[in-house]
Order: sequence, then structure tokens, then C-alpha cells
Amino acid sequence: MRVFSVTDCGMVRKSNQDAYAHGSFDEHSVWAVVCDGMGGANGGEIASNTAVEKMRGILSASSVGGLSGNSIRNILSSAIAAANIAVFDKSRESESLSGMGSTVVAAIVRDRSVYIAYAGDSRAYVIGKNGISQITVDHSVVQAMIDRGQITEDEARSHPRRNLITRALGVNEVLDIDYCECQLEEGDIVLICTDGLSNFVSDEKLYSLSAEVPAEQLANVMVDCANENGGGDNITALIVV
Repeated sequence: MRVFSVTDCGMVRKSNQDAYAHGSFDEHSVWAVVCDGMGGANGGEIASNTAVEKMRGILSASSVGGLSGNSIRNILSSAIAAANIAVFDKSRESESLSGMGSTVVAAIVRDRSVYIAYAGDSRAYVIGKNGISQITVDHSVVQAMIDRGQITEDEARSHPRRNLITRALGVNEVLDIDYCECQLEEGDIVLICTDGLSNFVSDEKLYSLSAEVPAEQLANVMVDCANENGGGDNITALIVV
């Protein structure tokens, strides 16, 4: 099992508030974390990096061999909960950091199963031979509007409130964490990304790139595509194959 990842400031932002990490449990299982920070000039970067480093410590010290899906869910949820407290506590150390937070997607891929815990609008996809499926659901204002039938998914892509999220790690002492898991087919790709990718590259384009580009180059090519389309945000793409 291999992981390829890249992050980029994009074409507009002067700093990168995205952060990520990944590691292996063994040759058949890996973990990965992607965060997109928010909050002031420095707060977003501090929030995302604090969260990633806290989860790196917990996940890299864990073992998933022989564990049930429910036990893996507990590992992911516990890692995010610990990161939430770490960011929340740090936000109270300085007035300039007050209110900072981060999206989070934490995943464990083992054999042909992927387990994901998340909050915010960073995403996880499964890309297979026959198409691309978003397996997380955005915690965002525009997603709520889509769910209510007020706007379409196409309208959401350019909606003025598309960057407003309804859940973020580190903003409150307790975080409502969503969870999903799915089975993978032979050759499937797991993509975890921030909205700097998903807002600037359509799902259809992500799928077509996956069919055209070798796995070891795919994350870089996806980021390049987002930049070619404006690169209006920080961009992170992480591929598990």
C-alpha cells in the first residue's frame, strides 16, 4: 500500500494553512490525516499543524491488526477528539488565536476497507474504474442548502457562502465527529483533499485525471490543475493506492 501527497499555497494565498501527515501500520494498512486551518493571519496554520501533530502521535503509536471496524472507529474518533482539545486549549493562550480551528479528515485504509472520521468540508473520495464517489458529506452552509433543495451542486460551487463551514475542530471543547467506512475494489484510489482542490477541480476532472496519470504523479497533477483553474485557496491532495 502506497501514499502520495502534496500541498501548495495556490495562486492567491501568501501562506499555507493546510497540513497533513500519513504513515504505515504495516504493508497492508496505512493512516492519513488532512486538515485545513482557519482563523486570522497565523491562527489557521497553527490550528491545522497542532491538530495534525497531535493525531500523528496517536495514530503512529496505534496498531490495527485484527481490530474490528468499531475499534478502528474508536481510534480515529479518539485521535480527533484529542486534537480538538489541543487546538481549543491553544486558542485560549492568546487573543490573536481566539476562535481558530480546522477541518479534519482522518482515515485508516486496511486491505480493502477504508475507515474515515471527519468534520468540516475537507473531503474523501473513492475513485474506481467506473467513476468517483465522495464518501464524506461536507459540514458547510452550502451543503445544508443543497440538502434543503435551495440550490444545486453546480450552484454551490460558485456560491458566495461556499467557504462557510458548520463544524470545525478546535472551536468548541466538544466536536461532533462524523464517521463512514466502505469497501474498496481492486485498483480503487482513495483521495483525501482540502476544498482548495474540490472547489477548483470538478469531480469529473478528478476522475479523468486518475485514469490518465500514474498514481505516483496523480496528487501533483491534481494540484497543478487546481492552480491552472485559479488556485484561489491552499491545495492539498493525498492519494492512497
